[in-house]
Amino acid sequence: MASFFQKFKSGFAKTVSAIAAKTGGLFGGRKIAAASLEELEEALFAADFGVETTAEIVDEIKTAYRKDPDLRGRQAAEIGAAVLERVLEGSEGRLAAAAAPPTVICLVGVNGSGKTTTAAKLAWRLKQEGKTTVLAAADTFRAAAVEQLKVWGARLELDVVASHSGADPAAVAFDGWQAAKARGRDYLIVDTAGRLHTKDNLMEELSKIRRVLRKNDPTAPHHSWLVVDGSLGGNSIEQAKVFHQSFGLTGVIVTKLDGTSRGGALVGIWRQLKLPICFVGLGEQPEDLQPFSVKDYAEAVFGLGD
Repeated sequence: MASFFQKFKSGFAKTVSAIAAKTGGLFGGRKIAAASLEELEEALFAADFGVETTAEIVDEIKTAYRKDPDLRGRQAAEIGAAVLERVLEGSEGRLAAAAAPPTVICLVGVNGSGKTTTAAKLAWRLKQEGKTTVLAAADTFRAAAVEQLKVWGARLELDVVASHSGADPAAVAFDGWQAAKARGRDYLIVDTAGRLHTKDNLMEELSKIRRVLRKNDPTAPHHSWLVVDGSLGGNSIEQAKVFHQSFGLTGVIVTKLDGTSRGGALVGIWRQLKLPICFVGLGEQPEDLQPFSVKDYAEAVFGLGD
């Protein structure tokens, strides 16, 4: 199995390639060229690092270049990575267990973000760590989501609590909690709906799930994580704002980063909302859901590391 860093490096390959293509391979071993520096700003902005972060990276590399015209590409990459690490300081989310099990994790987000798949991958990851879980298929407005979670559950040998299509999502979440408690499970992961007739209806349904869970445990849900498609770039920030205002998020999972050249979007989520990045999706396999590492992310984006 690949190391954590190799997962990050391969996962962000498209972002790295896009930056290299625009800058003529700026971060190689040779001496950097002034022309490449001018193109770096455009490349980072295109990768959705945002105006502020892009300016900080470019300014620090330009300052170093003025001091040393023989600055090498690797040195420039190291400067860029150091800036990213500084910007993202404190952004690594961690999964803390509740005082009394089950620890409840609600996954929210729009349809197409990879929420259902992520729920199964998260349960599998916890299983590898020796923890037990129950998955609640509360996205009952999309029949395919319920079936998808059942398929993942069978494939990965995970417990899934589900009902019929169109069932009350809050009732499924309630049943999931009861099952997790009765079976002595460590975690309950609730996969919620991503779209109803209106945004207000969706947020009300999510609020209802929260109210029902709190009938069982006043502290639940212990984690409310937004699952967002990393290929959306800057639009993911707007999604995060809406869900955060309505539901009160405690963290973010950014998916599909292996298929996009816009790997900087998670920086904007952290800078604007200070929501921890808990996990990142770097591929289709269960093990491709990885805990977010600032150092690995920064080094992978700039082509550093092993």
